Amino acid sequence: MPASLFLLIYTMNTIQTIIIAIIEGITEFLPISSTAHMKFANPFLGIADSPFVDLYEIVIQFAAILSVVVIYRKEFFNFKDYHFYLKLLLAVLPALLFGALLKKYIDAVLDNLWVIATVMVLGGIALIFIDRYFKKQVAPVDHAPIQYKQAFWVGCFQVLAILFPGLSRSAATIIGGLSQKLSKKAAAEFSFFLAVPTMLAASAKSTLDVYQDHPEVFVSDNLMNLCIGGIVAFFVALVSVKFFIEFVQKRGFSLFGWYRIALGLAMLTWLFLQKA
Repeated sequence: MPASLFLLIYTMNTIQTIIIAIIEGITEFLPISSTAHMKFANPFLGIADSPFVDLYEIVIQFAAILSVVVIYRKEFFNFKDYHFYLKLLLAVLPALLFGALLKKYIDAVLDNLWVIATVMVLGGIALIFIDRYFKKQVAPVDHAPIQYKQAFWVGCFQVLAILFPGLSRSAATIIGGLSQKLSKKAAAEFSFFLAVPTMLAASAKSTLDVYQDHPEVFVSDNLMNLCIGGIVAFFVALVSVKFFIEFVQKRGFSLFGWYRIALGLAMLTWLFLQKA
């Protein structure tokens, strides 16, 4: 088998698969960018860029997000409340539109660690500022239902995470929720809900694209890695969601902002040393 083809279809072993899945499960719902963490981890784990790696990172994000459906099953399977589904549909439309229009741009930026690390730092600064700003805001009751207008604007904020990989979809949508005067808990929970249709669409599109352009990727070893990674990410995310809701109600988002800044600066330093 030619070396180039081998890299396309098999670039991760089982240990690499599990480590990346754990990273994804921990970071998916935290406002610290799971994409940035996976992209940062890859070179240290010896994982080369390839169509399969790109597919793997998208699919395990969806697997992690499925934990939300389990935790909030009463909301997702309450078929009498059609407003819940309509609000999610309205909120996901901006991301679907911009994702389709800017796919080539997104793919290019996702491969640029300099951009991702810089956005990590800037996003951390924004998160600290916004957390302090919204502490002065008198939030409504946690269980107050989100309105259609609020849902749409949260969806618009999600587009920022598409335009600036490393910003964090979770951070963008939570900030959007706070800007719409949702409580911290309500903003975080709607961010979780919105992740389900968003990542379902992203996973389906990514799988279809890779299948059309690189059908050789879908060999048994890679399919097994997708299954293992998805299962690990799902169960780790179950714990992560509960931790995040409890933490953010007590401590807010500032600590995540400082963490983003520290990690982003560390990555920029490493990239500079690699280039020197």
